[in-house]
Amino acid sequence: MSTPHISAEPGDFASAVIMPGDPYRADRMAQAVLVEPKIISDVRGIRAYTGEYGGRRLSIMASGMGMPSITIYATELYRFYGVERIVRVGTAGGIAAHVERGDVLVALGAHTTSAMNELRIPSVHFSAVADFRLAAEAVAAALGDPQVKVGTVVSEDHFYFKVPGAMEALAAHGVLGVEMEAAGLYGVAAAEGKAALAVLTVSDHLLAAGRDMTSEERETQFDRALELGLAAALA
Repeated sequence: MSTPHISAEPGDFASAVIMPGDPYRADRMAQAVLVEPKIISDVRGIRAYTGEYGGRRLSIMASGMGMPSITIYATELYRFYGVERIVRVGTAGGIAAHVERGDVLVALGAHTTSAMNELRIPSVHFSAVADFRLAAEAVAAALGDPQVKVGTVVSEDHFYFKVPGAMEALAAHGVLGVEMEAAGLYGVAAAEGKAALAVLTVSDHLLAAGRDMTSEERETQFDRALELGLAAALA
């Protein structure tokens, strides 16, 4: 039975899904790690693949950009396709001073400027956190790599609009980076009783001068984050 946004049939998805934002990144990941990847859905240019990795079934599917998009796909995957674990493998902008371009962030929690999670439980400020087991597996797989940073991120609704001083205040509170999906994903996982994690490559730094990754580099330089995401998803 297909859903409004996914054309797959029951059983097509593995219990674990790796979910980058960019559809081209999903294509590259599927070709790089899956044995005999099969396209199981291709709606609105968002392709989903299922194959094998290390002898285990695994699916890879793009989420699109932003919390509204990822919450649609995550809800349908958890609720209608039997998916148990979603690991977002994407990019983030650095905020903290000790975070550098090319680092990998394991997001234990996600603050947000969005009201999406505030609507879940009236009068409660919902805490959007990762599944502990998935996060622990990703950190263990890092083997003490100093380029892997563990902590919180902030999920923004806006890409260009910024409140003056907000990034500096977040950095002062230990926030590692900014992205656009993790808080929404964590909220859906909590509501559906499932597991989620975000593992993010730092593509640029909002508070430090330097060269940002190009669009091509954002698509291709995901190996370390993907390695940690796979360790978590298939633990």
